[in-house]
Amino acid sequence: MNWGATAPEREAALPCDALTPGASVSADRAISIDASPSTVFAWLCQLRIAPYSYDLLDNFGRRSPRTRDPELTRLEVGQRFMEMFTLRSFTEDEHLTLQSGKVAVTYAVRHEAGGTRLQVRVRFDGPRIIGWALALGDVVMMRKQLLTLRELAEREAATTGS
Repeated sequence: MNWGATAPEREAALPCDALTPGASVSADRAISIDASPSTVFAWLCQLRIAPYSYDLLDNFGRRSPRTRDPELTRLEVGQRFMEMFTLRSFTEDEHLTLQSGKVAVTYAVRHEAGGTRLQVRVRFDGPRIIGWALALGDVVMMRKQLLTLRELAEREAATTGS
């Protein structure tokens, strides 16, 4: 259920934990990105309009944008993300926390030597068997999303020096 997340990352408290305190399944994914936390966070804001995963499956065949729209960094609680999630909380350059029904997700950004560490925790409330099934499918999609966001943030950092 976990991909790339260290034991300390899996044990750390994140905002999504409070939204689903009785979640039956919790899964962490993490990746290091050679870009500043502000650049990575700005790319997370792009999730408002596209999932950045397998576009054929989860974006109706439309390609997720490869250039950032700076207007999307203007966040307000209640905004929609990836068409199905609602922004529940955020701290600029630190985290976005989303919820859709019994699923809560936190994208946490933190500085690490040479760049940024991006950790995502997904919590599934409800029957454990359904949570496990959702988490299994999610790990494939989330891995692709994180790799795509890393590629885009690192490309931007290389061209702008941030």
